[in-house]
Amino acid sequence: MGNALRFLYKNCCQPSTTDSHPHGHHGVPTQSVGVSALAQDLLYFEATSQVPEGLSKHVVSSKKAQSNWYRKLLQAWKDAKPPPRTPEETARLVTATLKGHQKADVEGLLAFYNLPHPHTLVDLPTGAPSVYPGGVKYELHTLPVDVKAVADGDTITVYVSTADPRESSSVPKEVQVAAIERAKARAQKNYPKADALHKKIIDQNYRVITIQNEEVLAKKYRIRLRGIDAPESAMPYGKQAKEELANLVQGKSLRVLVYEEDRYGRYVGDIYSNGIFAQEVMLKKGLAWHYAAYDRRAELANWEKEARAKRVGLWASKNPEEPWEWRKDRREGR
Repeated sequence: MGNALRFLYKNCCQPSTTDSHPHGHHGVPTQSVGVSALAQDLLYFEATSQVPEGLSKHVVSSKKAQSNWYRKLLQAWKDAKPPPRTPEETARLVTATLKGHQKADVEGLLAFYNLPHPHTLVDLPTGAPSVYPGGVKYELHTLPVDVKAVADGDTITVYVSTADPRESSSVPKEVQVAAIERAKARAQKNYPKADALHKKIIDQNYRVITIQNEEVLAKKYRIRLRGIDAPESAMPYGKQAKEELANLVQGKSLRVLVYEEDRYGRYVGDIYSNGIFAQEVMLKKGLAWHYAAYDRRAELANWEKEARAKRVGLWASKNPEEPWEWRKDRREGR
């Protein structure tokens, strides 16, 4: 068994004792359908030369042809460096490996594992701009983002260490003193005092965050992604938009290009996560509108048009409601 398959089996493919696999023979829970389920099926095929039960209901070719697919996929997975870890990466591997096979078989196999349809896959070039776009005032480099900091598909809370040169000269003296006194109180195990001091720090828009067993004093910024408007949480695709942004930024140190501060005290900016432009992801996956009233960049409009043409995400609906209209209706009691 290849190391990549062994790792996936150990970490995410162990059969569940409480949930049933929709495919019928492994016991993998429904939420594991995708990368982990395919990895386990490849492992199962390597050991038994058997393809999953139920696959024939989704494809048109014979069991013999199916075995040929799994043999190819098994080798492709072992050869992949790094191996696929996301549904998108896995769908790309399947599509590339089975290129030349019947379209109905490839699409059926992807549907069997609830992997993205080929036409919904998007190319996401990496690399933040070396020259600031017009209007950028300054740049932030954040601490790793907590998934709970993602409010919805276009707003997140980030923290920047006060050791950052841009921040170090502007930390209020009372925050610096409170941070020192809090550390002393914790060393003395006077936790009520430490908590009271931390509340003082939080009230000043700062926070003490533990990173790799080290406490870091950081400033809080609420970031509104410039140029897009994602569905509100209570709207169709609101949950998916939030999850997509959370998956993109979770645990990452972000690069934020700040343009302005809005009337709600949020910093309006472009977000790059490992060089991937967050707004591009949200638009290409059909999980946000181009907010043309506030941002006229042509590339944002083009990415929305691309998603509309593919009918991905919210564009699969006949007449999706714009979030700004949804908010207006609720303000006016409609």
